[in-house]
Amino acid sequence: MVPLYLSVITVTYNAEKTLQRTLESVERQSFVSCVEHIIIDGASRDGTLALVEAYRERNPEMRIIVKSERDKGIYDAMNKGLLAASGTFVCFLNAGDRLHCDSLLESVFSNRDYSRVGVIYGNTDIVDDEGAFLSHRRLAPPEKLTWRSFRDGMLVCHQSFYARRELCEPYDLRYRFSADFDWCIRVMEKAESGYTLLYMREPVFTDYLAEGVTTRNRMKSLRERFRIMSHHYGLVSTLLYHGWFVVRLLLKH
Repeated sequence: MVPLYLSVITVTYNAEKTLQRTLESVERQSFVSCVEHIIIDGASRDGTLALVEAYRERNPEMRIIVKSERDKGIYDAMNKGLLAASGTFVCFLNAGDRLHCDSLLESVFSNRDYSRVGVIYGNTDIVDDEGAFLSHRRLAPPEKLTWRSFRDGMLVCHQSFYARRELCEPYDLRYRFSADFDWCIRVMEKAESGYTLLYMREPVFTDYLAEGVTTRNRMKSLRERFRIMSHHYGLVSTLLYHGWFVVRLLLKH
């Protein structure tokens, strides 16, 4: 039996304009037999579900799970995806995002022993609405990532962060825009108790659509991140770090 290495979770709502390239990036993977694709839809009213049904029909050999119903927001939908997942690792690839190249998952998972790996992470490129390259992500992940690393911000794009499923707790629905930041910290805290972490510099993991829920609500997201950092690292430490951010910004000018 072929091992199921990865559960790719895609959350959608009225996403017919951007979803196709996400679906195609999964079905073109050379390692597709080791992947399940879980699509959690928020009861779309456009052509999203027609795209998903066509995707299922042309890929009968793939394990594709589809659930469409109203939800309480993106992180509630992600929690539903986690509950449905059965892969060793999980990743989130939202509508408009795509796996960077057709051989990505083969590069990540073939000929490796992942029995004690808790998190695999890599680099991210930013793309526009048409999927064209804009830039490399400004924050690059460090060679050695820890749960304390996130005091410097979201150093790893959520879509380029593959977490062992047994380490994944539900997203905290108190956070509307930055629950992924909190979630990654909690996964990392658990991973550091008995698991190793693997950073893959090449290939790039994800082409990330520049315009998302967080970027459209940047100030609200930043305020949530401050609350999250205060919870995990303490208020005084968080205030000192933010003071250093301001000083560093001024020094650049």
